[in-house]
Amino acid sequence: MSAPPPVPAGPTETVGNDDAARASLEALRSEIAKAVVGQDPAVTGLVVALLCRGHVLLEGVPGVAKTLLVRALAASLDLDTKRVQFTPDLMPSDVTGSLVYDARTAEFSFQPGPVFTNLLLADEINRTPPKTQSSLLEAMEERQVTVDGTPRLLPDPFLVAATQNPVEYEGTYPLPEAQLDRFLLKLTVPLPSRDEEVNVLTRHADGFNPRDLVSAGVRPVAGPADLESARAAVAKTTVSPEIAGYVVDICRATRESPSLSLGVSPRGATALLSTARAWAWLTGRDYVIPDDVKALALPTLRHRIHLRPEAEMEGVTPDSVITAVLAHVPVPR
Repeated sequence: MSAPPPVPAGPTETVGNDDAARASLEALRSEIAKAVVGQDPAVTGLVVALLCRGHVLLEGVPGVAKTLLVRALAASLDLDTKRVQFTPDLMPSDVTGSLVYDARTAEFSFQPGPVFTNLLLADEINRTPPKTQSSLLEAMEERQVTVDGTPRLLPDPFLVAATQNPVEYEGTYPLPEAQLDRFLLKLTVPLPSRDEEVNVLTRHADGFNPRDLVSAGVRPVAGPADLESARAAVAKTTVSPEIAGYVVDICRATRESPSLSLGVSPRGATALLSTARAWAWLTGRDYVIPDDVKALALPTLRHRIHLRPEAEMEGVTPDSVITAVLAHVPVPR
């Protein structure tokens, strides 16, 4: 399929604003690199999630800079951030906030919880019981928290970056499918290469302190205004009927895979289209091509499918299933 013609850009000032917003977001890579070595795919995924107003599940073993990555992103975007360590005794009100009695006024007042921030780091989210995990569902989906029947809006932008350990399951509570589906992306944070690990040690030997990002030189290179301009530009990115059909065909193919007991839902198809549009805009285009869909298929879909037990025993993984689907679904020309 030939590329669709570009959408008319409109006023020159709008084009300039779009280019400035894209340049600001692209500058995040070099700024975050002052604190985090490597992990470019995870950085890109977090930016895509911000553009799509989505949330991210970060999966990796302890010590691969998941927390540092989120903190560096918040510092580079000049966003407020809070961290919650999820534990078995954490209560829902510890996340959302609660009503507190004020003896001076003899009235109850609302004390906001850590969810009232721009970027919430939910550390080891699978270590807390389902009741507390579910306290995030309304916040993630509706961008609000209801306490005592009163809804309270969350700040904008708002993103939940949750982490979990893929190898230690003792004492954990696996996230239910309904909650996993609320995450726009599931990003894997791998161990660094040898050269990257040497770089990490060299930085620490030179005095780098991961708890002091200011001394590391991390500064805001973009802000909420840039993010809002970028979101408006992404919303204007053209999606042809052929691309929409390609996304649908990929998702429908997962539902027919013999290795899966649960395929991608229509919500997953919508998510894939959204992330592909954001990626297309980040790469400088105002229309989506099949390569954009392929580039975001794994992080957008890997947590939305469920393997059959027999396939899992044979070593099949969600990523291998999605890769096979991408290889067999016809690409529009």
